[in-house]
Amino acid sequence: MAAIGGEVIDIVDAPTIAPAAPLTHEEIRTIVLSLMLNLFLTALDQTIVATALPTIGQQFRDVSNLSWIITAYLLSSTAAAPVYGALSDIYGRRAMIIAATSLFLVGSVVCALAQDILTLILARGLQGLGGGGILPLVQTLVADIVSPRERGRYQAYFSSVYVAAGVGGPVLGGVFAEHLHWSMIFWINLPLGILSLVLLLPRMKKIPVYHRPRKLDWVGGLLLMASAVIFLLALTWGGHQLAWLSPTLLAMIGSAVLLTLAFVWHARTTEEPFLPIPLISGPVVPYAMISGGCALGAMIALTVHMPLYYETVYHLGASEAGIALIPLVAVTVFGAWIAGRVMMKTRHYKWSAIVGASMATLCALVLAFAIPLPLWVVLTLLALYALGLGTCFPVSVVSIQNAVARAQVGTATGALNFVRALMSSFAVALFSAILLMVLGRNISIGEHGGGGAHGITPQDMIAGFRYLFGAAALFMATAATLFLLMEERPLAGPPEMQTAEMAE
Repeated sequence: MAAIGGEVIDIVDAPTIAPAAPLTHEEIRTIVLSLMLNLFLTALDQTIVATALPTIGQQFRDVSNLSWIITAYLLSSTAAAPVYGALSDIYGRRAMIIAATSLFLVGSVVCALAQDILTLILARGLQGLGGGGILPLVQTLVADIVSPRERGRYQAYFSSVYVAAGVGGPVLGGVFAEHLHWSMIFWINLPLGILSLVLLLPRMKKIPVYHRPRKLDWVGGLLLMASAVIFLLALTWGGHQLAWLSPTLLAMIGSAVLLTLAFVWHARTTEEPFLPIPLISGPVVPYAMISGGCALGAMIALTVHMPLYYETVYHLGASEAGIALIPLVAVTVFGAWIAGRVMMKTRHYKWSAIVGASMATLCALVLAFAIPLPLWVVLTLLALYALGLGTCFPVSVVSIQNAVARAQVGTATGALNFVRALMSSFAVALFSAILLMVLGRNISIGEHGGGGAHGITPQDMIAGFRYLFGAAALFMATAATLFLLMEERPLAGPPEMQTAEMAE
């Protein structure tokens, strides 16, 4: 038994049919509802804070350090994602979801009570240590209770949570900051977090247990976290606080590369590595990870930069530009839903992502070569782009979870979210660098006040966004190519689905 407990299961040992979970449909629905509520906490936190930043800066009389309120959460949550995935495979999902949610809620309380900007920044880092674990744990818990073939449908539900948070977060943040107090954006997390745990914990005893106790590789985890934090800092500061070719930034990137190489060497030489190299290799996992990262990066990068385009070219106000983002963000849910239905009904499920990513590539190319266009045409093309892009999310997640051993689903899911966060940060930094290079002036991406505020003509902005849409097309073409090259392994499913497939 001791030997079994310390075993690292290779990817090829994944079972072909997942055992059925002893849960009724009503119990699964309640668990999924509580997981969606838990996920809504972190999704809302990423959008609600930005609206209140000016008010926070006025109260603390410190505007120069406001960006760290966002950056501290980003750094800690990204670094924590793979750690929670690995820990859930060792100590179980229940302990980790309690730890992640509790850290997030404690961080929220400290944020709400903060009396200075430094305390708020540190509290946001603490909050991120909890929030970074919620998404991979939610995805892993869904994998524990639902077979891979049915899983795509639930991934679409979780995509809708991000849309709701993306639309409602800025509105709530503005209302709280203007009419109540900015601390309400953190106090609201308490009832939501407690309710999600009350709904979830009593039912977790019936969730199948797949974790295997083994030693935790702290050295490997610290090497991976350190390399991620330094790399994200380099992306955040590059082109703004530091020039891209400055000695300091080059030294940071070099340090991140060296730490990554040290992590790979350690993983290959230690008996029980934090993230086994075979787990993230093979004909499925690396292709699904990078393609999912490309899709999310292409969406996030355009979401960050499109308000500047709307305000400069179409002279929209800040609130109108925010509304114009809805097609880009909301329609991804329908793409995820379509892919989920395809995964349930057909054997060749990856073609939904290939077709969707190809459609997104075509839409981005049309935008790159055809702008300027009427606003309604741009919004329509972005909606079609989002529809195709949305198909990539459930296919990437489910393909990875279907390809690895049950006892390593948490580790693989945490690694997936880690790669997606890094790819998103890289895409945002790349798009910003391209736009600043084309425009030839230092503007603050994300702090929009209309084109006139930056002194940029609509013609210059159109020229810059031709390259951004071209970059988005390149990201999505890469995703489509990787899905095409990825091995399509049969999805495990309920016995009746397996019997129907055999009959075919």
